[in-house]
Amino acid sequence: MRSALEMRALRYLARREYSRTELERKLSGPDRLVAPEILAELLDKLEHDGLLSTKRAAEQIIRASRSRFGSKRIIHALREKGIDAECIQEALPSLKETEQDAAFAVWQKKFGKAPDSKEEWGKQMRFMMNRGFSIDVIRHVLSQAREENE
Repeated sequence: MRSALEMRALRYLARREYSRTELERKLSGPDRLVAPEILAELLDKLEHDGLLSTKRAAEQIIRASRSRFGSKRIIHALREKGIDAECIQEALPSLKETEQDAAFAVWQKKFGKAPDSKEEWGKQMRFMMNRGFSIDVIRHVLSQAREENE
């Protein structure tokens, strides 16, 4: 027989992947008083059974974010969700590898044409920076766009 806490954890995990830290926060919310030892034991059991995986949670976050955000913003989101540094380091090469393509796709969807003034260039640059792309990647995308328009 499963406890009410375990059932709640399984309901959360049925909807999407969670990191251990994120699920721990969710289960020990402000109005629920759960003993830390009981919660740690449950999380250990879920990890052991393969139901809770920080690596799968990181992969899901990356997949969901890649089409809209740059590496910096995705890494920030991973840290916010409690993904450990080792898991983030494993994901970095693939993030960097697809950075140019993702940046160009985001730029194309939002703007579609190269900036024709300094103001427009600044606007596009700020938008891309807010999306988490590095200056070098943004410059490359904007110069690529300028070359295509010529």
